Amino acid sequence: MRNTKPYVIAEMGVNFYDTAKVLNITPLDAAKLYIDKAAEVGVDCAKFQSYKADTIVSKNSPAYWDLKKEPTKTQHALFQKHDRFNESDYRELCEYTHAKGMDFTSTPFDYASADYLEKMVDFYKISSSDLSNIPFIQHIGAKGKPVYISVGAAYLSEVDEAVRTLKNSGCRDIVLFHCVLSYPTKPSDANLKVIQTLKKDFPDVRVGFSDHVAPDDTMMTLATAYLLGAEVIEKHFTLDKTLPGNDHYHSGDPEDFKKAIANFRWIDTVLGSAEKTVLECEITPRREARRSLVLTRDMKKGEIIQKTDIMAKRPGTGIAPKFTDIVIGRTVNQDLCEDTVLTWDMV
Repeated sequence: MRNTKPYVIAEMGVNFYDTAKVLNITPLDAAKLYIDKAAEVGVDCAKFQSYKADTIVSKNSPAYWDLKKEPTKTQHALFQKHDRFNESDYRELCEYTHAKGMDFTSTPFDYASADYLEKMVDFYKISSSDLSNIPFIQHIGAKGKPVYISVGAAYLSEVDEAVRTLKNSGCRDIVLFHCVLSYPTKPSDANLKVIQTLKKDFPDVRVGFSDHVAPDDTMMTLATAYLLGAEVIEKHFTLDKTLPGNDHYHSGDPEDFKKAIANFRWIDTVLGSAEKTVLECEITPRREARRSLVLTRDMKKGEIIQKTDIMAKRPGTGIAPKFTDIVIGRTVNQDLCEDTVLTWDMV
């Protein structure tokens, strides 16, 4: 797996189905196009979703998304639109993603998907919706792969139960994603400080952020999450934010991801090192901007330096002001002019 910090996941989800219709290409070709564009902007991992409508939801389960953006009134009907891919399709996408230099994963929503994905995914991703599905979490955790799990719409006690389940199943590489299960998430609901809470309460796992806030010109939501300690960043990915559907309107397009990744690199640059030392760029300013003891009048050889004979002025190439009490009372060993920067060989 790639070790970029932060590790950036493009959640393709099922957005490519809508792009396939617009471009009049197959969903598989559209998915590959999404992979191409994600690779171009420096994404670390392409993530998909593996499910069948009949195993993820009952037929009368109501919609919980914005019906103005996605008018489908039941979850089952929506999932039916996007559940065509099978094991062979994901294997092809896995191979294609790896050929592009990115990692691959797909969120399983049933046991069959979890099992056939085992030989493909670089890590498992578990949805917030399955945080309370303890038997399913145990099944995935026992497979010996890293597990990344979103914890949206959950109490801290439920997060703790999921983490303990993973650990008890033998999973040792865990990432908790702070997530708000609302599409799109209002900035006022983002609650990014939860990232710090998760880091404090679960110090032996990594913490990330799965973002549902609609992208803006600055992509500062993701930058802030990184500054608060998110080591993994996940966001839905689209090639066209104006397409109808339940994900496009809160997804980031390639330019959004490019901007976010540039923000991360800028943050790394300005954060620099925690070591407090004198930088190379500070050596000359340090010398020229600091102060030395300077004569306030002309002095003859043998005269004794009084307190009124010296003043601290720039540059810092002479005797430092902290030695004032040592200099007072000494004699000058040569004739010196007013404004001379005193050095130890003069006194």
